[in-house]
Amino acid sequence: MRRPYVLLSCAMSVDGYIDDTTPERLLLSNAPDFDRVDQVRADSDAILIGATTMRRDNPRLLVNSETRRAQRAAQGLPPYPLKVTVTNSGDLDPDLKFWHHGGEKIVYCPDPVVSKLRESLRDLATIVGLGPTTDLAQMLDDLGRRGIQRLMVEGGGTIHTQFLTQGLADEIHLAIAPIFVGDADAPRFVNPGDFPGGTGHRMTLAEARTVDDVVLLRYLPKQPSGSTTS
Repeated sequence: MRRPYVLLSCAMSVDGYIDDTTPERLLLSNAPDFDRVDQVRADSDAILIGATTMRRDNPRLLVNSETRRAQRAAQGLPPYPLKVTVTNSGDLDPDLKFWHHGGEKIVYCPDPVVSKLRESLRDLATIVGLGPTTDLAQMLDDLGRRGIQRLMVEGGGTIHTQFLTQGLADEIHLAIAPIFVGDADAPRFVNPGDFPGGTGHRMTLAEARTVDDVVLLRYLPKQPSGSTTS
């Protein structure tokens, strides 16, 4: 059993924000970049978002391309990757779009809220307790046992911060949009935290390219700058 390869995916403004504070979701990517993200989803075995992102954005979290879904099916895979979320409180509305589109879903949570979630979500998702807390390392172990080899994490900031501070991310995709948000109350890509190596650790930049007016940066956080990749 191996843990899945973990890829963090995020679009952010030049000043590091992933949204603003208006009720409508701020669309940072452009059409070609949304299509790129759809391909990354199609190449993944599972996609994860945090409960706060589910409540705020109410996403369906799908592979939107019919062609890509057909290609997955031709490879013997389900048309949609497994959808995963993590919650501490268990406060997840069963009417959210996440539950009613795509394929299988799984929720990871502390043991004390397992019964609450099973009662509220019923057959909408598989509920898995992780002990007294939502231990992400233990979650990755469980996903590995379920055959998940590649996990795409789409946020939000709290989830990204947890994966990075715990040294659990293998790759980061940052799409930088040519706008400023400038709102201190808006959510950021990551929150303050104790990141491995601190400011002395320089990640490897594996790729930098433009996607129309967006710049995609692909980092390997576990590898120091200057190391070689295969």
